[in-house]
Amino acid sequence: MSRMEFFIVDVFTVGRKYTGNQLAVYLGNPPASLMQQLAKEINFSETTFVTADRPENGGYNVRIFMPEVEVDFAGHPVLGTAYVIQREIIGHPVDALTLNLPVGQIPVSFADDGVLWMRQNPPSFGPRFSAAELAQILNVEEKDFDPRFPIQEVSTGLAFVLAPMVSLEALNRAWVNLNRLRAILGAHNAIGPAIFCAETLDGRNDIHVRVLDDVYGAPEDPATGSANGCIAAYLVEHAYFGSDKISIRTEQGYKIGRPSLLHLEAKRAGAEIEVRVGGRVEMVAQGQLAAD
Repeated sequence: MSRMEFFIVDVFTVGRKYTGNQLAVYLGNPPASLMQQLAKEINFSETTFVTADRPENGGYNVRIFMPEVEVDFAGHPVLGTAYVIQREIIGHPVDALTLNLPVGQIPVSFADDGVLWMRQNPPSFGPRFSAAELAQILNVEEKDFDPRFPIQEVSTGLAFVLAPMVSLEALNRAWVNLNRLRAILGAHNAIGPAIFCAETLDGRNDIHVRVLDDVYGAPEDPATGSANGCIAAYLVEHAYFGSDKISIRTEQGYKIGRPSLLHLEAKRAGAEIEVRVGGRVEMVAQGQLAAD
């Protein structure tokens, strides 16, 4: 096998390296079995492969792997991979580019302030769950969930169960019982719960988020673009901030020592909700995969 270049980037950073969510990006198209092995070797929440250096149907073909399984969509891999494509394949600044994923084409734009933005697919709203069910999964009490809003499965390409909580203290007490998670969510599409509240550590931010998706070999996620896209749609659908349009800042990852910042925009547009998620990307390392 010929050598493959790879890059390690941090996505949804707070403006510096070693914050946000780590991502490995490989340039090459090895067998899927090797892609999965490399994702396991790196052991980040996701690893991506840009399988061709030329666009097809206006977009770059990309595959995304968790340590144990390939997935059709994930948020921070979209922004991090777009950053690497622009820098290493295109080689000069562009206003936008498109990634071809199994869920469809995902456009990414590059703002002048350094924030990359992705437009996610229109959300779908799935089944609702009781506070008692989520309390079993998260090892908290029913009163820790905000009774004004539903606990609901939402997807913009990857499904999560969204659970609004009453306080940051309740949010930080939560930990996942995997056996209960699989027993309760096993018949559903969601890979895990995304919990949030309006109390934040940084007064400039609007919500604090934790994503407890330790199902496919990844620990708690430090920054989750897919889950935050679902949250943005949920906030509009249920008028969490009293409006059908939001432009907010999300903090995530503090519980596990990887502070992260995500920008969320969503608005109702006719029968659909339009969702955009943005963040900053920092280059950390690059190298070559050793030849066999």
